[in-house]
Amino acid sequence: MPRPTLLAWLATLLVLTGGCTRGEESSGFRVALLSPGPISDAGWNAAAYEGLLAIAAELDAGTSQVETRTPPEFEEAFRDYARRGFALVIGHGFEFQDAAAAVAPDFPTTVFLTTSGNTVRPNVAPIVFRLEEATFVLGDLAARMAPDGKICAVGGMEIPSVRSTFLAFEAGARYGRPDYPVTISYIGSWDDIGSARTAALALIDNGCRFVLHNADAAGPGVFQAAAQRDVYAFGSNRAQHEVNPRAVLASAVIDIPRAFVDVATQVKQGTFRSRVIERTMADGSISVVYNPLLTHVIPDEIRAAVDATEQAVRTRVITVPTAEF
Repeated sequence: MPRPTLLAWLATLLVLTGGCTRGEESSGFRVALLSPGPISDAGWNAAAYEGLLAIAAELDAGTSQVETRTPPEFEEAFRDYARRGFALVIGHGFEFQDAAAAVAPDFPTTVFLTTSGNTVRPNVAPIVFRLEEATFVLGDLAARMAPDGKICAVGGMEIPSVRSTFLAFEAGARYGRPDYPVTISYIGSWDDIGSARTAALALIDNGCRFVLHNADAAGPGVFQAAAQRDVYAFGSNRAQHEVNPRAVLASAVIDIPRAFVDVATQVKQGTFRSRVIERTMADGSISVVYNPLLTHVIPDEIRAAVDATEQAVRTRVITVPTAEF
């Protein structure tokens, strides 16, 4: 399913009010999204909101979205939507697992979905997006392009899902060049752009030639630092070259809208069964998306080698390491 362009997405957002899409209070099929940060982040939360819009459009669903930042807010929002009869409530992140498990027994007819994690109950399930497969490929690309440098990553919070993408990034770099140096930094925030910029500048000044972020709304700070120091950055979760066309060479991308529509369709049809739902490069959910304005900076022989790596990951010839959840 094609993603809307950033301009189209912003135009849609302007039509909506109060964080709700059409038909929220209807008696038909309804789906809610709990996001841990702003849906204007052009990354993790924006992609989830695009998924909610896709559910509304493709399944004629009433939908609603709310930003929640603390565990008590997670639980209260889950309860509120379930109490109001929403069939599917999505907690967008690893951190929503405990709240979903706590609320689910009181609302057995509502499905609670988390994006990441391993908590499964009769009506609780995680979608595990194997973004690691794409960050592995980006690590390979960076190490091949900067053989005498090192690469770095900036994360928001050190949670297993983020740590796993960095583990794979490091493994990809060392697949391209054995013993290649990789440095990782966490800023302790999902939305502190200034801290992300400062952390990235420090890493670059210490020799990093490519910087990957997995820091949600703080990510643009990494792009600012990369542009300031004339190095390249990698986006995550969504194609982010439109955020900073000068700095973002490529992104590790999840097709969250497709995954959300697939699960919501099963819930609406009554065929959903609770389990860990994996989405991978093999099924088209995970990809590496290059900035079309910068593809010329990648030498042909390196691009060919990295494309071969990506194909090997997709076909499971290469097994990408992941962190334990």
